[in-house]
Amino acid sequence: MDALTQPLRDEHFPDLAAMAEALGRSEDYRVLRRLVARAPYTPMAGQEVKTGILLDTETTGLDHAKDEIIELGMVKFDYLADGRIAGVRDTFSAFNEPSFPIPTEIIALTGVTDDMVAGHRIDEAAVDAFVDDAVIVIAHNSGFDRKFSERYWPVFERKAWACSATEVDWRQHGFDGAKLGYLLNGAGYFHHAHRAVDDCHALLEILDFTLPTTGAPALALLLETARKRTVRVWAEQSPFELKDALKKRGYRWSDGTDGRPKSWYVDLGEEAVGDEIAFLRAEIYLREVDLPRQTLTAFTRFSARV
Repeated sequence: MDALTQPLRDEHFPDLAAMAEALGRSEDYRVLRRLVARAPYTPMAGQEVKTGILLDTETTGLDHAKDEIIELGMVKFDYLADGRIAGVRDTFSAFNEPSFPIPTEIIALTGVTDDMVAGHRIDEAAVDAFVDDAVIVIAHNSGFDRKFSERYWPVFERKAWACSATEVDWRQHGFDGAKLGYLLNGAGYFHHAHRAVDDCHALLEILDFTLPTTGAPALALLLETARKRTVRVWAEQSPFELKDALKKRGYRWSDGTDGRPKSWYVDLGEEAVGDEIAFLRAEIYLREVDLPRQTLTAFTRFSARV
């Protein structure tokens, strides 16, 4: 191996950190650092913190009613009132053997094989104990992860949830998109994810990243959004030929198989409901109409029950 192909090692280049810092100050270079999971910390006496859970699941498919969890990863962390991460309390990582072989496409996507999960079960009591003192659960796709988690472990039904993928407008804050890899790179890191818990460690650093637009950690913005109530408006019996207009406006389709109405719906901030109802009456129904609405909070949002 010659000097051009030999990997850089600290013993050969003792000032790698200084080199990276110098490059980072240049407009011509962008430096990414390998993500190293934080070691657990000991809370300071008298320090006022709250505890959160970062959660990620791997499953045999997308249907929360019939597909099964094959891996659960969680990172428990403390945070301060201003949204700064105080430290990591603990981690949880476990496999679960499903009742049927893992589909080939899921193995390719997740890297989780039948051999890896064989004989494993996730202990409900261990999950309950890990989650019990947390005030909020955060996933990077809570609309997916919450439904699966609640089905396996009822403790998650009693928790507030936030979604780091949808409850922060990442593009508005200078990121290329909401995918975890984009966000991690934007925060100055790269990682080679192998387990669900690795993505939780990555999300921790993303949420601790100070947004240039606000001067505060991304977690502060996420918590602020999660605390707000939203309203789900159901555009029941809307004309079929206007479905594209609804889709363009952000409406999603519920096929009615999960007990919810068979209808298009949209989730809005409370302040936007009046304008949306006016739009529906003027552009979709062409008449006065009284449409069903649901008020959602962090305790009900993303749940299969609503």
